[in-house]
Amino acid sequence: MKNLRLSLFIIGLLICIPQTFAQNPIIRDQFTADPSARVFNGKVYLYPSHDIRAREGQGRPGWFCMEDYHVFSSANLTDWTDHGMIVSQNKVNWVDSTSYSMWAPDCIYRNGKYYFYFPSNKKTDSNSRRGFAIGVAIADKPEGPFIPQPEPIKGIMGIDPNIFVDNDGQTYIYYSMGKIFVARLKANMIELDSEPQVVKELPEKGLIEGPYLFERNGKYYMTYPHVENTIERLEYAIGDNPMGPFKFAGVIMDESPMNCWTNHQSFIEFQDQWYLFYHQNAYSPKFDKNRAACIDSLFFNEDGTIQKVKPTLRGVGTTGSSQKIQIDRYSSISGTSVSVEFIDTSDTFQGWKTVMSKPNDWVRYNAVDFGNKKAKVILVKAHSEKGGILNIRTNDSNGIILSQVKVTGNTGWQVIEAKVKQFIPGVQNLVVESSGDNEIEIDWISFK
Repeated sequence: MKNLRLSLFIIGLLICIPQTFAQNPIIRDQFTADPSARVFNGKVYLYPSHDIRAREGQGRPGWFCMEDYHVFSSANLTDWTDHGMIVSQNKVNWVDSTSYSMWAPDCIYRNGKYYFYFPSNKKTDSNSRRGFAIGVAIADKPEGPFIPQPEPIKGIMGIDPNIFVDNDGQTYIYYSMGKIFVARLKANMIELDSEPQVVKELPEKGLIEGPYLFERNGKYYMTYPHVENTIERLEYAIGDNPMGPFKFAGVIMDESPMNCWTNHQSFIEFQDQWYLFYHQNAYSPKFDKNRAACIDSLFFNEDGTIQKVKPTLRGVGTTGSSQKIQIDRYSSISGTSVSVEFIDTSDTFQGWKTVMSKPNDWVRYNAVDFGNKKAKVILVKAHSEKGGILNIRTNDSNGIILSQVKVTGNTGWQVIEAKVKQFIPGVQNLVVESSGDNEIEIDWISFK
């Protein structure tokens, strides 16, 4: 009976439908770039672009390849639900369906409808110009279904649309094509109400794209990726008017430590905390055209400037103790003898493992919610050829030992069950520590 209960619990972990991960990257079964986040009806909705691998007859090898969009939602920034594909290049009249160029999108609520803006290469004929246009799809719900309009917005050639509704109700569209442009939108949200103009006082040298504007305390923050050196970093400028001019104010995020050539950002305030959404290439370290969406907390100084954000593995939100706690997405680590490696380099969506090779190696994973119901058993998916001991502690390497897990020598992965010796309710930081001389690999831990 004990083994049956364990087997049923593991099966329950494996077949859970929503994405139940608070760590970075936040979507862990597909590539998701250019994450545009919005708060609708008390939930966060994520509208990213969708990288796929180019192959013969599908896209251009070695370049971005994107044919559709999905939408995801979360009530807590931890559990993400994929609502499926909402717009495809094959179902938009004006899009060249051989271009695989469904790049960075955005979505906004207005007048009882949800308007999804997306760029793509146009079909061409003798009467039309080649290049990117920006289309609109409209829905009654934030997850769709979205109905694409038959024609793109007239008067725009560009990429990376961003929509901003000011406090007076005026709506603006921002986009890029060598420079960043802005125009007013009519109330119908699908026509321009002014001629596009270049946003002034932004960097003149180096690639600049991906505008995202937000307002805070009466100030307008124009944010954008910019190639100051060799790859993009996230910068911002502040102004008193949505159309500019803006004054350069600083760097939000430095160039990617993973050497991802692009970055793309959005910002939301959710439950009294600001967040930065961005992307990197964690699942594809050797090919930076396949990217993954991430979140980290954002903080402001008293003068309104933005504190620089350092990308983290842990990300944001709390993780339920009964979920798979992926300790490879650690908050801190003991030293260089601990490493994180892909479980399977041929299928990186299987995630990572933590490899501990010396005594007293440890990783700390912050913010695990145990609730008030006592956890009796811990499950650890681990592997060690010679066997070893893991101490599961709270807070730090001197914290209370919740459980001691004996990993028997084995050639493959095993799920080990051990008793929880001491239970502490509420949200705790967890430390997983190796107390033996032998190397141990850990995939995840979970309590029940």
